[in-house]
Amino acid sequence: MSTAPEPEARLAREILAAGTPQRLELPERGVSIAVMDWGGDGPLALLHHANGFCKGVFGLLVPALRRHFHVVAMDARGHGDSSAPGGPDAYAWDAFALDIVAVAERLVATHGVGCALGLGHSFGGTSMLGAASRRPGLFERLVLVDPVVPPPPADIPPERLEHVMGMAEAARRRRDTWPTRAEARQWWAERSLFAAWRPEALDLYVLDGLRDAQDGGVRLKCPGAVEGAVFASGGTLDVSALTRGLATPTLWLWARRGNFSREAYEGLAAGMAAARVETIDAGHLAPMEEPEQVVDAIERFCAGA
Repeated sequence: MSTAPEPEARLAREILAAGTPQRLELPERGVSIAVMDWGGDGPLALLHHANGFCKGVFGLLVPALRRHFHVVAMDARGHGDSSAPGGPDAYAWDAFALDIVAVAERLVATHGVGCALGLGHSFGGTSMLGAASRRPGLFERLVLVDPVVPPPPADIPPERLEHVMGMAEAARRRRDTWPTRAEARQWWAERSLFAAWRPEALDLYVLDGLRDAQDGGVRLKCPGAVEGAVFASGGTLDVSALTRGLATPTLWLWARRGNFSREAYEGLAAGMAAARVETIDAGHLAPMEEPEQVVDAIERFCAGA
């Protein structure tokens, strides 16, 4: 049985141990949202992960971000340690945006400082756009790391719809249990999805993305049914409507080996009041593959460069 190399596993444990896990009860939203408060100097930065993942996978960005911000990462509803509501609309993308609004407002009220940065990856980036659209001025700046940009609902081509439904079905069938964390890590390390991940990022996912199962072994905190529901509901979102006229200064990070075209991002950014697109040499899961590039882009953007 293989295990994570000891130095990398130790680093992941140290990163997670440096944060304070908290639960934000949001009865008005019908959810309980788990966050990791990593502290740090300055105003708030709120981080939102990609579909199927968890707050801990941002860990490799945290040491640098804490030099500028009070860093808090959240688990989306149905993910990580957050509650998993039921109902047909529980995982509509607008629900995630409204959760972000509620979490950010709670954090601002608790800490008495503004939310200087909303950082979202993949569907988390799209959800950040939704939150900023719902509450103008909530975030001073947005950084969107290879965000999902589905076509407007009225213009979805049949092949795109088939692709999305295929992703949803694959997510529902995804393996979610292993005898041990070491075996889960080995299994993930052999999958193409994780091939470019830093070993430390994979350790963070193993530590924060799995829970002990009641019948023994470990289980993914985000079940395939939730991940699939998120994929399936993405086609209901009109991203162009969210971006049109949005005044929040925004950096779109286009992953060169990611899932979307730079032209699509540039078209959306052009409709915003203060947005630009930069390229990072990474795949779609850039925060776990090239964290230094992501941090460098954030620091330059927030410094006004």
